[in-house]
Formats: sequence, C-alpha cells, structure tokens
Amino acid sequence: MKTKEQIKLRKRFYEDFTFYAKHALKVRSKQNKIVPFELNPVQVRFHAEVEDQRRRTGRVRKIILKGRQQGLSTYVSGRKYWRLSQRSAKKGFVMAHKAESTQALWQMYKRYHNSCPPMLKPSTAYSSKKELNFDKLDTGLIVATAGGDGVGRGEMLSDMHLSEIGFWPASSADETLNGLLQCMPNEEDTEAYIESTANGFNLFKEQWDAAVKGESEFEPFFSPWFDSPEYRMPVPDDFERTMEEEDLCSLYPLDDEQLMFRRKKIGTHGRMKFMQEYPCTPDEAFIASGRPVFNPEQLVDLIANAPDILCKMDVEETGAGLRLEQSPVGRLTVYREREAGELYAIGADVGLGVKDGDYSVAQVLDSEKRLVATFRDQVHPDYFADILACIGRYYNDALLAPERNNHGLVTCIRLHKDLSYPNVYLDLKEGQTEEVDTLNIGHYTDVKTRPLIIDRLRGAMREHDITVYDVDTLKEMQTFVVNEAGKMTAEAKCHDDCVLALAIANHIHPGRSNPITIPDDYYVNAI
Repeated sequence: MKTKEQIKLRKRFYEDFTFYAKHALKVRSKQNKIVPFELNPVQVRFHAEVEDQRRRTGRVRKIILKGRQQGLSTYVSGRKYWRLSQRSAKKGFVMAHKAESTQALWQMYKRYHNSCPPMLKPSTAYSSKKELNFDKLDTGLIVATAGGDGVGRGEMLSDMHLSEIGFWPASSADETLNGLLQCMPNEEDTEAYIESTANGFNLFKEQWDAAVKGESEFEPFFSPWFDSPEYRMPVPDDFERTMEEEDLCSLYPLDDEQLMFRRKKIGTHGRMKFMQEYPCTPDEAFIASGRPVFNPEQLVDLIANAPDILCKMDVEETGAGLRLEQSPVGRLTVYREREAGELYAIGADVGLGVKDGDYSVAQVLDSEKRLVATFRDQVHPDYFADILACIGRYYNDALLAPERNNHGLVTCIRLHKDLSYPNVYLDLKEGQTEEVDTLNIGHYTDVKTRPLIIDRLRGAMREHDITVYDVDTLKEMQTFVVNEAGKMTAEAKCHDDCVLALAIANHIHPGRSNPITIPDDYYVNAI
C-alpha cells in the first residue's frame, strides 16, 4: 500500500516535467559530464510557452527556429521520453535530417532510459537499433532518418519530433512532412515539434512564415543567442566597442562579455556564419543562410519599406483592340504614374502558360531605372505577346525585350511580325545588319548570357542604380542562390521569373536619362 506522500510524489513526476527532468533524466553537459537535466533559461521560456499552448488548446504544436546549442532538441527529446514512458497507448516518432543526427538523438533517448530511476522506468519488451517499446504501457518510440521511403507512414502518432527539417532532402521534404503530419490526429494530449536551424528559403522557411502569420496550427518559438548566459568571453583591458557593436547594443541588451564572444566567433567562422548559427532575430537567421546572389540585408530592408501599390491594371478587350484599364484584381501591379515623354524599357520572361508551371513576367523600368510596374501571370506565349504589346504601347512605345528561348520565340515572332510592335529589342551581333530576315528579336538567355545579366542586376542593386518596389520580385531575389553546381538559380520549388525579367530589363536599359517633354494628349491614340 502506497502512502499519501508516495502517491503525491508519483503524481508530481507524472504532471511536472521540470521536476521529472531534474530527478529522472541525465544529459551530457557542455563540459562533457553526465548531469541531471535542469532546464536552462531558454528551455525554461520554451517550457512556459509549451504549457501555455497546452492549456489553451489541449495539444502542443510548436515550430522552433534554433540558435546553436541552446538545448531545445534536448528539451523536446526529454519531454518525449517523459510522456511516452509515463503514459499508456502512446506512439512517438522522431526524424532527423541525416544518419549521424539520428544516431545522436537515439543515444540521448538511450541515456534517458538507462539512467531512469527504477520506480519510474517502464517495462521494455525490446529495444532495437532505433526503437523502444514499453510493453505494459503499450507505448513505443521510433527514431528514423529523413529520405527513407514511406518512413512513419501508416502509423497513428501521438508525439512527433521533426528535427532539422531545413536540411531534409529537398526532393522529398514536402511529401515526407505532409505524410507525417497526416499521421497525427488533431486530438487533445498530442504533441508535435518541428525544429531546425535556418538553411535558406526552403520548406522550413515556408512553415516558419505560416506559423508567424497564424496560418498554421504551429506556433513559432525563437530565442536570440544572447538569451544563453554561457555565450560570454572575458574582456581584455583595452576593449573598445566598435560603431557596429554600439548600434547592436542600442537594439539588444548586450554587455561587453557577450560582444567579446561575438567577436571571437565572427573571427573564427565569419560574420554570415555567425548570424546563421547565432542569430539576433529570425530574419537575420534566414538572410544569413544559404548562398544568396543578392545582398540579403538589403532585400529585407527593401521589403520592410516597400511602398504601397499605386493601382492594379489589366488588359481588357475593347472594340478597338486590347487596352489597359484599372482593375482591383489586375495582373499588372503599378507603383508609379505613367509620364508623357518618359522613356521606358520592359524585360519579359516567358512561361509556358500551364497551371503549376513558370510565370510569364514583364518588368517596366523608367529612365531612372525605377520599377514602375510588374505583370505576372501564367499565360500562353502567343497571348503574352498581345499583353506585352498592350503594356508597351501604354508605356510610350517602350523598348520591349522578351526572352526568345524555347517558347519565348513564339512571343517574339508574334510581336514583330503579327502585331508590328514598333520598338522590339534587337539582339544584334557585331557586324550584323537590321534586315528583317536576320534580326535576333528579343533577348537570348543561355549559359553565357544568363550569368552576365544576373551579375549586372546584382551590381545595379549593390550600387543602388536600380529601384525595386515589387515585393514578389524582392522575395524571389531572396531565394535566388548559387546552387551546389555553381549555377545562379532559384532554390528548389521557388520561382525566378521576376528576377530574370528584371535582369533583362536592366540589361537592355539605355541608361539613366531625362525624359523629353511631350503634351499629355500625344499618346491618347496610341493606347
């Protein structure tokens, strides 16, 4: 017969994870010692958020953007073991991004299990290479690696820990995540955790953004590096803060020991790597990860300060042909008024026009290289020529350069021959004449010209020679990276149509100039 004190103690072990962790779990410390699991300040704050969500909703769904070694994977793993080893009819699943990480998580669970006090340790039917089964509780845990066929499918899960999804294989990450989330019923007393270090604008970034916007059941958690008290170093007598450090201290509560830690880490690993692994903000973590082509910090600033849209317009059928009219759902987003006498240049990237395919995009620059309007939609290449002709005529017979690759050739030929557009860009080679049969209409983008126009756009952005207002374009720039093969392209499952259209517009632009003055009614008949 158990005493009241024993029952009370057992109840506390069952209900209070922080008490359970301290007295029942062992972890490896940063000093490589096996010690009781006492929550650090970051884990304490995270635990409070977990328990708050559980009280509000009856379940836990958290997505974690991690800094380096803040102990959040340790917390989630400890909580999983606590729940699965103290409750019946539960099924837990853990997935890491690579075999070494899977093994590290498995070793953590084995340490928890092997060091668990006898009064709390559940009966184990078997413990395979990557599975624990608590037979009398009818509860179990599986640890797996992302990328395996059908891993986790068919299970009914009560607990889930998906680790480092920012590094899961891009070819299968979406399908794997969707399949696993379907295995967890939206019931009370279930807990799912997604956590990762930032790694570019991929699946994890999509999931994080959705959580931040309140568009998913997952709630976001982020802790800046300076919340971890151990991230400090001794300060030498001649220490003086730099201007950058003074600016940081005006934004965040940093002391000199923390600044010294930051200096040493940046000196060892570089500034961008430090920002990725020791971020101050979520935006800093994501802009520092991957191999971006365009300046990530500049893009974040431009997006944050993007102007309001002036209006939306669309191509409408009239008795006299196509005409641009204002429309609340228009496909042409306008940022500046058209000016009579202004000289405009339009670059266009041509898509195939199929659902879920690439977009057809037109970017309109004025003489000051300001992006005055952007068209974006999935339209067939031949009809895109009609749209471009309409937009081009509206913008004072703008210099118009569609790409002529593949199906873009259809657009170029229709513009020149069928629609007789008066100002199509001619990509003439040295010594070539402007005879109709030998014209190279539009811009040809190949392995030689693509890096050239991208580099020119990158230089124009860096030197502030071009002004981009369109947020969709800026976000595409954020996901435009140098891949493993050294090619500048969009990240997996991202688009680059806006970037390429803008690169063409920038490439063909004659340079900054002053518009000539022409009466407002001069172009009325040309619209």
